[in-house]
Order: sequence, then structure tokens, then C-alpha cells
Amino acid sequence: MASASIFSDDHDHNNKTLVFLFLFGVTLSICFLNSSASAEIQCLRHPVKADRSLSFLVVGDWGRRGLYNQSELALQMGIVGEKLDIDFVISTGDNFYEDGLTDVNDPAFYESFSNIYTAPSLHKQWYNVLGNHDYRGDVLAQLSPDLREKDKRWLCLRSFILHAEFVEFFFVDTTPFVDAYFTHPKDHTYDWRGVLPRENYLSKLSKDLNSALRHSTAKWKIVVGHHTIKSAGHHGITQELVSQLLPILEENNVDFYVNGHDHCLEHIIDSKNQIQFLTSGGGSKAWRGDIKWWNPEELKLYYDGQGFMSMEITEEVANFSYYDISGNILHKWSLSKKLDSSV
Repeated sequence: MASASIFSDDHDHNNKTLVFLFLFGVTLSICFLNSSASAEIQCLRHPVKADRSLSFLVVGDWGRRGLYNQSELALQMGIVGEKLDIDFVISTGDNFYEDGLTDVNDPAFYESFSNIYTAPSLHKQWYNVLGNHDYRGDVLAQLSPDLREKDKRWLCLRSFILHAEFVEFFFVDTTPFVDAYFTHPKDHTYDWRGVLPRENYLSKLSKDLNSALRHSTAKWKIVVGHHTIKSAGHHGITQELVSQLLPILEENNVDFYVNGHDHCLEHIIDSKNQIQFLTSGGGSKAWRGDIKWWNPEELKLYYDGQGFMSMEITEEVANFSYYDISGNILHKWSLSKKLDSSV
């Protein structure tokens, strides 16, 4: 059993990650959150465009070997990705169904990822988090640099920061927060290597995330996780995240929480704190008609079909859109921020 670590499971993985990112053109650095050497978080840096803009796609819950319209959706992602000249793709987890990868040589990696997202516009960096289905397989396989040798687009870490000048993304490993996976796993086996003891893992993750958000000077703060915090979908509200993660987001003025888990597209604006909750979990199998009541003043979109999301962001404006399987725009929204008058 590996010792608890939020970001990697051995030094070989870290060393291979450094080499890969250097070759791919993505910069990795270590951000020290305090004087303790144990409190370090991996930070990736992605350049913005010459016009100081950034664009990307978000898709979640997708890895089904092209089934459940995954291939058709990938086609539309490629078209939209080319139109927007995207810089990268974010995956909100549940990357491989039903039970993650068996090992680094599992053909599902090609059958659900490399052979599906073939459009030139999608041959950009993919930043991935783990979902609960990924934890049912070999977690270390998805974290392994060996997968990046098979397809250089792939980058999956437990939790990390992506810095892009005026915006910072905080990717959070949400699966270990959920009690039921530990207390009532049913017939499933979860790979908790690198997580146990759980209490220490969650305490350190929460502390490091809070510190990183507090010290961030980015104009925009976006937190990405697999599990829902607020959702009218099948899984609905994740109480463990409401009690343990949401206060951190509120305290640090996070703009967006982006997630998957519920197999739908969804946009909720919290009336209390104005955080935008963006669900993009329609990458393959969707759950038709599976919706709970939600305050219509907060619920701006609920779509129970396959789809994905795009975001175009500058220092002043963040525009995001949701697309269905035919590439039709289902919903679009814009959020503006004033530039500092001293700039």
C-alpha cells in the first residue's frame, strides 16, 4: 500500500511527468503552500493565446468505447473545437466505464479515448480528474506516465492547479470525500492506494486547496471535480462536498465549480454566493427524464441528453455554451468582471 499522497504515488511517476510535460510544452512547477516540504502542490502552466484569451471544452462521463453516442459527440466536439481554436480539453471524470482501467495496457484506453477523439482540434492537452468509476479499476494506471507515452494528450493527476495567467483551475479529487464508497461499496472494489488513511488524505487536500485558493491572485478561479455539489440530476447534492468543499469555495470567492457525475448538462447559479455550478457529464450514456425539482430562479439549464460544454475566457469576460449531440447550442451565458482601474 503506497503512502498517502494527494498528487502522485511515487517519485518515478513525478520524474516521468516532468519529462513528458517538458516535451509536450506544458510547464510544471512546484508551488509551496507553506514552509513544510510535505505541503506542496503540483502546478501546471498553460499559455494563453496572443490576444490574451483562452478557450477549452469540458466533457465528462464518456469512456464507453464509442457507444451511447460517444463517437457522435466526439465528432461535434471536434467541429466546435476547431471553430473556437481550443487550447485544451477538461475531463470531469469517469473516464473509463464500468470499472476504470485494468492496467496501463488495457485496450480500453485506445478504444474509449485515442480512437474516439481523433479530430485535429482535439489533439490538444487533456486535463483529467478521476471519477468514482475510475476508482473501481487500477487508479495508478490512469495516473501513470506510461499512458502519456501511448497518447501524449493524456494527463491525469489526483489534484493539481492549472495556471493560465489570469485564470487558475483547481482540479480536486472528489471521490474519496464520499462516505458510501467506503461504507457501502456494494459489489464494487475501489482502489484506495494513495488515499488511506482517508482522514489524513482529506484533511491535507482540504487544507492545501484552501491555502492555494486563498493565495491565488488570478482574476478567475475555477474548481473542477467529478462529483456534483448542487444538481437537480440523478445523484443530486453530494452532502459530503456541501459540508467539506463548498465552504472553501465560498470563502475564497470561486467563480465556477465544474463537474460531471450526473449524466446531463446543467447550469445552476447559487442565489446565496453567486457561484456558478456547471455540470458537463453527458459524454456518453445519459439519463432521460431523471430530474428533481430545483428553484427555477437558480436553475438556468437542465438537459437530460448527451452533450458537452465550451468556455471562452479573457480577463474581463467568461462566455460558456452547452451543445447537444448535433452541435446545437442549448444554452449560453456570459459573466463579466471589471479590470482593475490601476492596470
